[in-house]
Amino acid sequence: MKLRCAVLDDYQGVALSSADWSPLADRVEVRVLREHIADRDALVAAVEDCEVLVVMRERTPVDAALLDRLPRLRLLITSGLRNASIDVTAARARGVTVCGTESSPTPPTELTWALLLGLARHVPAEARAVREGGPWQSTVGTDLAGRTLGLVGLGKIGARVARIGLAFGMDVAAWSPHLTEERAAEHGARYVKDLRELMAEGDFVSLHMVLSDRTRGLVGEPELRAMRPSAYLVNTSRAGLVDGGALLRALREGWIAGAGLDVYDTEPLPADDPLRTLPNVLALPHLGYVTEGNYGRYFGQAVEDVEAFLAGAPVRELG
Repeated sequence: MKLRCAVLDDYQGVALSSADWSPLADRVEVRVLREHIADRDALVAAVEDCEVLVVMRERTPVDAALLDRLPRLRLLITSGLRNASIDVTAARARGVTVCGTESSPTPPTELTWALLLGLARHVPAEARAVREGGPWQSTVGTDLAGRTLGLVGLGKIGARVARIGLAFGMDVAAWSPHLTEERAAEHGARYVKDLRELMAEGDFVSLHMVLSDRTRGLVGEPELRAMRPSAYLVNTSRAGLVDGGALLRALREGWIAGAGLDVYDTEPLPADDPLRTLPNVLALPHLGYVTEGNYGRYFGQAVEDVEAFLAGAPVRELG
């Protein structure tokens, strides 16, 4: 009898075409759920017969309570090698193996710059004016050369963002809790010892930190008030790094010029969320990792994870 596998939250319907699933054809029955199922009872009803689940990033939290309602589950696969919304300890305690896939830092780096450039040159407003017959040249763009790019975090993604900032002729400054002057210099960045100082200096401030108990709410009202009224905040990392209420006030009251956002506390973003309509917000639907290359990596390695599990030698297990 075949094992049953469900791929959750495949919004674009590309999970099966992004990889070769044929090696599993005679042993595993794969089905895809296109829509996000937020209701816990509905989710259980949809997947309770499955031995294998493939989840996309942190779209669907898998905690102890959900695991208790999925007694058949034996293998849980997540895209990426870190997923804060999975209780790995609880899964192990229930005999569920949790595996991940590799992820490239290049797509979120590129999207960071898409947001930053979109804000600097008012791309959405100008493109909309052209399409709708509006005014010709209604805004004045912000120069990047000579401006300061403040990076909160200088890891795999932050370091790549820094290199591109240097190519634009920007003054790149960086801060993180454990960053040193020497490490910042390795990436061409100027070390700033205090977060608020970085926020005050940056014409553009981009967040590239891992979300944890220590970093949740890292950017709050004091940090946002430290920014210039002409400055922009970009977040392609995790929404929880920023105090959402303080960010809304900053945008509405003009503490900052605007924000480029790709991550949100609730995803998909509720239809009535003010971030959808604020004129100084450039919002995208969490596209940072959504590229052909990354999806090929995610789903291709998900197939490998299932094959290895069936062979009794799981790979890329999460600790």
